[in-house]
Amino acid sequence: MKKNIRVGIVGYGNLGRGAERAIKQTNDMELVGVFTRREPTTISPVENDTKVYHFDEMNSFQDQIDVMVLCGGSANDLPKMSPEIVKQFNIVDSFDNHSKIPEHLEHVDFVAKQSGKVGVISVGWDPGLFSMNRLLGESILPQGETYTFWGEGLSQGHSEAVRRVEGVKNAVQYTVPIESELNKARTGLGANSNPANRHKRVCYVVADKQDEERIEKEIKTMPHYFEDYETEVYFISDDELAKNHSKMRHGGFVIHSGETSVDHNQALEFSVTLDSNPEFTASVLVAYARAAYKLNQTGDKGAKTAFDIPYTALTPKSREDIIRELL
Repeated sequence: MKKNIRVGIVGYGNLGRGAERAIKQTNDMELVGVFTRREPTTISPVENDTKVYHFDEMNSFQDQIDVMVLCGGSANDLPKMSPEIVKQFNIVDSFDNHSKIPEHLEHVDFVAKQSGKVGVISVGWDPGLFSMNRLLGESILPQGETYTFWGEGLSQGHSEAVRRVEGVKNAVQYTVPIESELNKARTGLGANSNPANRHKRVCYVVADKQDEERIEKEIKTMPHYFEDYETEVYFISDDELAKNHSKMRHGGFVIHSGETSVDHNQALEFSVTLDSNPEFTASVLVAYARAAYKLNQTGDKGAKTAFDIPYTALTPKSREDIIRELL
């Protein structure tokens, strides 16, 4: 198959490297280059033939790139980056601040409709794939409840919060679903409605022994991060942290359970088990980059979410092939 979709990557952290790997695995997409605010000569791409450009060079590529995969952060990068870049390019981003998604969608939609581009926002596994499965469950079983469980997985934000505690040399934090709550959701018994009561936090911390008691107390009482959760703190060595906790594993479940009649409880469950959170999220972004290009080719424009895009736009296969092979 001819590689007819020309792609750029904006940002080159863990997510950007994952996007580079994901594009290389496709048969219809070509990576034109990576754009970074750092000095390009300091970047070492995964692939030797990947070209790296400065962020300020981007506008000169309007005729050479069909869609940009934006790999910035949701806190500071994407709220500014997505509306700005969609002025010239079709884009896809992984904006994941759930409460601010409507606002982000509105900003990108306004610019994209003016520029005639498609901006796919907030795709990954949550928001994104999990969002679609929440909607699917509620649509099929309206008399029911939806529960989202995250983990077991490493939380980058919570790990950073632990590392900011005085005396902590290094640390990681995992979010872990509580098994009894998972079983309640699956069997229709009704899991706890508060996410803090459906999960626990597990921290692995490297620190000086004389500081351990104080550090553990500070972690467990930290507002917004740990004080509302069952939290376990384990002190380990640098070597053990490097050996057992260097991967960015994650995953989770969406479970919708509901009654179709008094005697029949039904449940839908979707789960992901990820050895690398950034690489999987990047793979989702790349599939939706293909969709952004396809939709724009038909004359579509504006901001889209995972809810707005048909599955047929995600695949390089023809509609006839996927019906014959997968339906």
